[in-house]
Amino acid sequence: MPVTNPWLAGPAPTARLDRDRLGERILNLLSSQNMCVLATVGPDGPLATPVRYFHLDFAVMFTAAPNTPKMRNIAADPRVSVGVFAPLVGQASSRGAQLFGRARVLSEDDPDFAHWWPAVRWQSDHVERSRPLDEPPAGPLVVIEAERIVYTEHWLRRDGYAPRQFWQRAPH
Repeated sequence: MPVTNPWLAGPAPTARLDRDRLGERILNLLSSQNMCVLATVGPDGPLATPVRYFHLDFAVMFTAAPNTPKMRNIAADPRVSVGVFAPLVGQASSRGAQLFGRARVLSEDDPDFAHWWPAVRWQSDHVERSRPLDEPPAGPLVVIEAERIVYTEHWLRRDGYAPRQFWQRAPH
């Protein structure tokens, strides 16, 4: 029987991408998607929430109403995981990342807010909801700078690389 992707058969390679190539692949994924699943934990246990995100380098960010379960969970424990994935057509198209870090909730008064805010593309939401474009949304901005990322891309096997790669933030 003919096999569409014979390189998917057999044991997976173990070779690692160099840091720059891995970083490029992760940034490509973050740039080509706009939805993630945010995992938090609170008094009622784990919570996985679909969230529209924006990114700047290896950080993802989103706006949120302050009194939501995810925001209450972040206030109690800022350690989070974020899952980003491309649409799956078959094993060869499997591509995604798990980002791990601490969520920071920034208000407009926060000195770091101005650094992150320009990456948030709120204008399209305002157009869709018939809101004026001269009134940016109010409310907190949640920023998660990845401390580590587990990146999975089965297409890497084709070139002899492990389908699961590991990225760590460089020490400051």
